Amino acid sequence: MERTLAIIKPDAVAAQHVGAILQRIEGAGFEIRAMRLVRLSRADAEGFYAVHRERPFFGSLTAFMSSGPSVALALSVIAINTRLIRSTMLEVLRQDFVQFAKAKGLPRQAVAGEVTA
Repeated sequence: MERTLAIIKPDAVAAQHVGAILQRIEGAGFEIRAMRLVRLSRADAEGFYAVHRERPFFGSLTAFMSSGPSVALALSVIAINTRLIRSTMLEVLRQDFVQFAKAKGLPRQAVAGEVTA
């Protein structure tokens, strides 16, 4: 079983889209293993996104991610070929969220995620 970290970002939480996003995640075949409402401090956001520290968007990203509550999720998927299934599911989910955010008028991508083994 592989785990995936996902974060429903502050703008989607503020716009009350958490329920719809959770339905999309489960509909894509992920199992929600844990979920927590969090409010990242600026220092927490800088630590979490440290890999992007040298990028020009780092300051605005960390300011945005610490601007309000987010929902942190631990997701899992069980499949025969988990790497193929996971990457396919993540791509479908990413495309779905981009369309969802546009349809709801969200200015940013509503969800971020990272795969861990």
